[in-house]
Amino acid sequence: MDDKQLTEKLVLWIRDKVTTAGCKGAVLGMSGGIDSAIVAVLCQRAFPQNTLGINLPCYSNPEDQEHAKLVAVKFSIKYKFIELADIYDNFLKILPQDKTAADVDRMAKSNLKARLRMLTLYYFANRLKYMVVGSSNRSELSIGYFTKYGDGGVDIMPIGNLVKRQVIQLAMYLGIPKEIIDKPPSAGLWPGQTDEGEMGLTYKELDTFLTSGKAATIIKDKIESMMANRRHKRMLPPVPDF
Repeated sequence: MDDKQLTEKLVLWIRDKVTTAGCKGAVLGMSGGIDSAIVAVLCQRAFPQNTLGINLPCYSNPEDQEHAKLVAVKFSIKYKFIELADIYDNFLKILPQDKTAADVDRMAKSNLKARLRMLTLYYFANRLKYMVVGSSNRSELSIGYFTKYGDGGVDIMPIGNLVKRQVIQLAMYLGIPKEIIDKPPSAGLWPGQTDEGEMGLTYKELDTFLTSGKAATIIKDKIESMMANRRHKRMLPPVPDF
């Protein structure tokens, strides 16, 4: 299907999922990135008066806030800015800070940021009777590249079947600002962090494997290992079968 048909189907899908659940609208985190920009526009089309985008920085790149606001203004999306740095700092003060490997410590603290964002989104969802809409795409979901009960803690994922290449194509069709489309994808977890740098492979390599099964052996092995090791993140918590 073309981008127009895809957009129309996604808007109808969002509207159906939200209303079927007895909810009145959509709330989502607007990170300033391409994925959340697309989802914000789709939600706004589904619920023009009942979509709320929230930018939730926590020692984040100021440019991301500017980009989130740019999308909100361009597409007339209701928008809030809530700084989480203070509550993040205070939370860390009451948590044990035992000596551990630097990369392990950084990941634990980064995941805490994502989970604080999830808590905030659900606070507004509960108050407004909205659903929390996630912006993970197929490329990220396939290898578990998200924080469990963080950015993965949502009610619906409209672009969860689109690989990154399709996300970029849809963004251009929707008129997402070029500076957002062109900037390196990043979860904003720490200064200089990029998705591809953290994953250790490019979206092009990942998309090619997901859509065709083709990849250099070293890339194929890496992707399949990530899929296997993070499979638990894509499933409901297991329960005994007895």
